Amino acid sequence: MKEKISRHQFLDRTSKFMIAGMLAPFVSAGGALYQTKKVRIGLIGCGSVSGMYLPHLSKSPYVELVSVCDIIPERARVAAENYQVPHHYAHIDQQLAGAPFDLLVNLTDMQEHGRLNKQALLKRKHVWSEKPMANTYAEGKALLDLSRQQGVRIWGAPAVVNSPQFAHMSRMIQQGKIGKVAAAHAHYGHLGPTWSAFFYEQGGGSLPDLGVYNIATLTGLLGPAKAVMGMTSIVTPERTVDNKGKIKVVAEDNAMVLMDHGNGILSHVQCGFNYFDPYGHEGSGQDKPTISIWGTHGNLQLIGYDWAPFGVDVATHDNEKTRREATDTGTYVWQEGASVISEKLATGNEPLIAALHALHVLEIMEATRASQLTGKRIEIKSTFKYPVV
Repeated sequence: MKEKISRHQFLDRTSKFMIAGMLAPFVSAGGALYQTKKVRIGLIGCGSVSGMYLPHLSKSPYVELVSVCDIIPERARVAAENYQVPHHYAHIDQQLAGAPFDLLVNLTDMQEHGRLNKQALLKRKHVWSEKPMANTYAEGKALLDLSRQQGVRIWGAPAVVNSPQFAHMSRMIQQGKIGKVAAAHAHYGHLGPTWSAFFYEQGGGSLPDLGVYNIATLTGLLGPAKAVMGMTSIVTPERTVDNKGKIKVVAEDNAMVLMDHGNGILSHVQCGFNYFDPYGHEGSGQDKPTISIWGTHGNLQLIGYDWAPFGVDVATHDNEKTRREATDTGTYVWQEGASVISEKLATGNEPLIAALHALHVLEIMEATRASQLTGKRIEIKSTFKYPVV
């Protein structure tokens, strides 16, 4: 039987349906109203890394891409055109004085990070910086202090602590599933980038380009390092690169880092630009462990690189046969850092990525080089909130 309604009831119901439809994009699962806040982004450095960042940022509901900047103006223009970014600039001064934005995403050569990050902080911009956030621990600490004085935030790559595999390993360690942790090893290397000289110049090197990932992962899983010993070397003294031709290699292209995490836990990282690796720089097809952690009751093996993991192999005293766990990668990708930070700024939530952790990793890399020069064990002063997960 059809329900009979009056004209007044019909109009009332129709208006309610219309309002509900209009509000649908702003209604949460619990029924509360909200409007997605967008964080305005100015991105600087339109080289190869931006080709991974810009697609990810452009798809985020929390991001409004305001401007791009590059010292090669054509690269900035092309990036703006490809991703519908309304403004492009050839210098950071123009960008900071131009269209207003909230967060600087710094994808420039690593030697420029500290200087450019400082300029943005002085203009009261939040900063997401590709690794490392500065070239020395002192410079990085000054940036963090400046951000606090200016009432803004700074964060540094990598985003390895965001992966489901990192979380799985961390929980197993914290829950005592592998007993008392004793040791860990991590490695990452290939034959070296060819597109730019900065990797091999002063302030570059395999530590801030490659080792930074493993150091962030191991300290995130095992706790802050208390002391470091290291050795570095140059295996290939001359390189030929796209932007400068033949160059002399100044920064290390081979490094070994030994960390003391306290409580008897020791870990080791090796990284370099002289490793034959069939998976190459992109890492496609890597299905072997790159990080291993041993304890008294079990061991954990991270499958794939820590910046692109897809599983954790586990063997324990209770189940000695190795089994693969944490095979769901979720939405994690290495280039998600700026997108995640934008979401956290928009929602007011705190990210797992922390400036103090990035600063700690920076001090470890600097200490490794100091250990090579002095032959001594170097004590580490910095720390961060642990456990991360």
